[in-house]
Amino acid sequence: MYRKKIIKLVIGTNNQGKVREIKKLLPKRVEINTPKKLNINSPRETGSSFLENSLIKAKYFSNKTKQICLADDSGLEIDILGKLPGIYSARWAGKNSNFNLAIMKVYRELKKKNVNFNKKIKCRFVCALTIYWPNKKYYQSQGIVEGILSDKAKGINGFGYDPIFIPKGFKITFGQMLFSKKSKIDHRFKAFKKIKRFF
Repeated sequence: MYRKKIIKLVIGTNNQGKVREIKKLLPKRVEINTPKKLNINSPRETGSSFLENSLIKAKYFSNKTKQICLADDSGLEIDILGKLPGIYSARWAGKNSNFNLAIMKVYRELKKKNVNFNKKIKCRFVCALTIYWPNKKYYQSQGIVEGILSDKAKGINGFGYDPIFIPKGFKITFGQMLFSKKSKIDHRFKAFKKIKRFF
């Protein structure tokens, strides 16, 4: 089944930032559908890991559309906060996906811990991808990019927590980086590299 290249799929997310980034990773010839276009709401994410939640979404949207689905579950883990927000990264942004609120919450939680920004606050972005076929077969991959937290939000590029994440080896946040640069080093790119052969 894997010998046949995927030429049509549903991107299993209602997060338009993720849709944009996944579209850019996929070959141009792939015909793309989205839950927004098809008016399908997202399922409840009841998993306890990025991989579990990615599978829940991929299976749900594939069953709903009878198409191959590529779903992403990703988030920011901050070591000093016990790896939160982690799988709750989107939930910290609330029902309206307001990541300014989520970023404010990150700094509020750090303040409770009397965090000193003179010390590096280790964190990472994790991305789990699942391809789910209508015949119930699926394949998963995961990508991780390590980094530190910025002392404040910087930059207007990207989405989500990008303005507060400084990848290892860089002095600027993902929010300050051009997508062409970010897309060669980030967690989504690393996860996609492992499933590229299906396309």
